[in-house]
This record gives sequence, structure tokens and C-alpha cells, in this order.
Amino acid sequence: MPARALPFLATGVILLIAGCSGGEDGVAAPASSSTAPPPTSAAPPSTPATPATPATAPQTTTTPAKSAAGAVERYETYLHAVGKEDVATACEIAAPAAKKAEDEGFGPCEQTLPITFRMFSAAQRKALQSATVDRGSVTERTAKTEIPAKAVRAGAKFTDHDLGDAVLELRNGAWYVTD
Repeated sequence: MPARALPFLATGVILLIAGCSGGEDGVAAPASSSTAPPPTSAAPPSTPATPATPATAPQTTTTPAKSAAGAVERYETYLHAVGKEDVATACEIAAPAAKKAEDEGFGPCEQTLPITFRMFSAAQRKALQSATVDRGSVTERTAKTEIPAKAVRAGAKFTDHDLGDAVLELRNGAWYVTD
């Protein structure tokens, strides 16, 4: 295998591993809070209901979680998880990409991600635990955010071949690494 292909393979493995958490389209299903019905009161209200105040118009601004800032925060969480060798968190965030990799013949995320961890030096893994992303280098599209490898700021040197560029997509209200 050519040496140039190794970084792309490593990135694919990382993404594949992250996608093994299951769920529709590789996205984990949200946990339900409780199946019990809410308690009801048998006592009638003591005062008549007053008219509600007029509802305010829905906000048209994007909430931080649904903006590029939310994608950057989610990617930083992913980088920190990789640095800490936290398979569960990294696989959950990169579930769609990991699913793609698994469909292409790589194993489940939980099995392949530890291999990817070993591709980083101990110093690089430690640096990833506190890595940040330069938001000025991020490209935001409608429901996609592209984060180039050069945007990652860490205490160790990383090249495009070490990390690769990342694409995050907003799915069901959360950002996931998809490419």
C-alpha cells in the first residue's frame, strides 16, 4: 500500500469506528426519559384560568448548537475523545462516517477505533485531549460544516495526513462526523 494512502485509510478507520453506535443512518436513537404517564390531579382548579399572554414570534436566529459553532464544539469533543481513547464517545459522534467505512469492509467502530488510536503518538493523543479548532478556518454550509485539519490547534504537530479534513452534518438536532 502506498505510504500516501495510509493517512486516508486512518481517517476512514476513525470515521468508520465512530459510526458503529447503530441507529438509523448510523445515528444513535435518542434515549427516552420515561414510559410512565405523567401524574394527574383529581382536585379541580381553585381559580379560573386566566388568558395566556400572547406568544412571541418564533426566533429566526440559529441556536449555537445548530450553527457552525455547535459543529466546532462537537468536533472538539470528538478530538478530545480520540485523545482520551474514549471509544464510546468517538464512535457516537462519528457514527455516520463509521457506518460508511463498515459498509466498505472495515469492522465495527468499537473494534477498529483502537487501531486508529495507536496510529497517533502518545504526545499527539495527549495534545488531542485539549485540542481546539480555529473557527476562522471553518466553512459553514446549510446543514454541513467543513473543518480542515489545519484548523486544529493542539500542543503537538498534526499534518493533513494525521487528521484529515472533517465534514460534520446536522442530523436530528446533533452534529455528526460524516466524512
